[in-house]
Parts: sequence; structure tokens; C-alpha cells
Amino acid sequence: MEWYYAKHGEKQGPVSLANLRSMVVTGELAQTDLVWRKGMADWIPAGQVPEISGVDSEPPATPVAPPASGSQPPQAEVGIAGPVAHERIPNYLVQSILVTILCCWPFGIPAIVYAAKVDGLVARGDIAGAMDASKKAKTWAWVSFGSSMVIIVFYVALIGLGVISEL
Repeated sequence: MEWYYAKHGEKQGPVSLANLRSMVVTGELAQTDLVWRKGMADWIPAGQVPEISGVDSEPPATPVAPPASGSQPPQAEVGIAGPVAHERIPNYLVQSILVTILCCWPFGIPAIVYAAKVDGLVARGDIAGAMDASKKAKTWAWVSFGSSMVIIVFYVALIGLGVISEL
């Protein structure tokens, strides 16, 4: 069966189910990117289609309609606007790891924990939770970086005072 997918508001396809699964595994197709095949009433996120995501516990968000008369997906439904189409949610994992190693590890660890949750939440379709985890990862990364900068400035000030007191 031929599938279509939409990335950045542009329709792509047709592709096979095996190709879609491969694209999800390689990250070329996000769980939040929209997909459609003949017989579906509307475009839905790839993560909500059990055949693509491999998750059989959740039914598709949009019921499958009887086969349409044409084999082309509904044109009006592809677009960036809409409740399920959104920009990629950053996970800040690299930044979190760097500030943990180079700056202040007590504040970097929560940043890593929240950053690691983002992609899993997106894959489950919990966009609000993913956005919240992304925001918290970013906040903790900045707290870690900022606290290390405060410590460095304080240390340099103490060295400056020591030099001045020696004069």
C-alpha cells in the first residue's frame, strides 16, 4: 500500500510501509510528522499509526474512513498550521551534557534527565509534556552554566583582592 508523508508542510510520496518504518528508525521521519494512505480520512502523526510506530496499544487518533475515490491524499489537509503539525522540539541533550561536564554538575544532572525525556514524550504523542521537559532541560542547563560563571567571577575577584592586599 502506498503511503504519503508531510515534512515542513510539503507532501512527499508515495512510499512503501517498509520505507516509512525505516525513515522513522533513522530519524528522517519524526513521530510527529504527518502520514496518510488511501482509506484514511485525514493526516495523522506517524507515532499514532501502529503499523509505522510499532506500538499496538494505542489506536490511531483519527478513524480510518472507507477508501476514497481517488488515490491521492487530501490536498487541503497538508500544512504547517494545525494542532498536530509543529516545529521540532529541541531536547538540549548535548548542551546538558556539556554543562554537566564543564560547568556545574549538580545542576547539570537535572538538565540531562529532562533532556532525555523529550524524544520519548514526542514519540508517545505527548507534545505538551515534551515541550515542558524541553523547557526544563534548557532552564537547568542555563542554571548550571550561570552558577559556574558566578563561581568563576567570585574566584577571580578573590584573586584580585589577594593581589591588591599584597601590594
